[in-house]
Amino acid sequence: MARIGFIGLGNMGLPMAQNLIKAGHQIEGVDVNPAAVARLKAAGGTSVETAKLAAARADVVITMLPSGKEVREVYLGAGGIVEDANVGTLLIDCSTIDVETARVVAAEAEKKGLMILDAPVSGGVTGATAATLTFMVGGSTQAFTRAESI
Repeated sequence: MARIGFIGLGNMGLPMAQNLIKAGHQIEGVDVNPAAVARLKAAGGTSVETAKLAAARADVVITMLPSGKEVREVYLGAGGIVEDANVGTLLIDCSTIDVETARVVAAEAEKKGLMILDAPVSGGVTGATAATLTFMVGGSTQAFTRAESI
């Protein structure tokens, strides 16, 4: 099973992370809300202090963030995912964001030798909780194939 850094444990991200724990993955979560991190820990996940650390330790990084602004900051800001992830790490952004941000983040990630998928979801909190979300995925075939088991 994969070691997954999960960044964004809000209404959608937390149940997604909890379902990945149930599937046997090791989840290290990051969120600005300490209560969300506590709920992840109660479900069997662990906390990590920063997105930087999560990215440096993970095989896969999944983000579920509120908007393009947060996605750009988490991926491209100082100490961001792109800067600190190891070559070959699979990045999956499940945030529903603008096309321009998705393209900029993908281009920067690919320059660093990272695999990335733009994978917004449909199904809401109910779908996240029930593990029945529909993913609309854009990215390379290689990245998609690697993500299918997750």
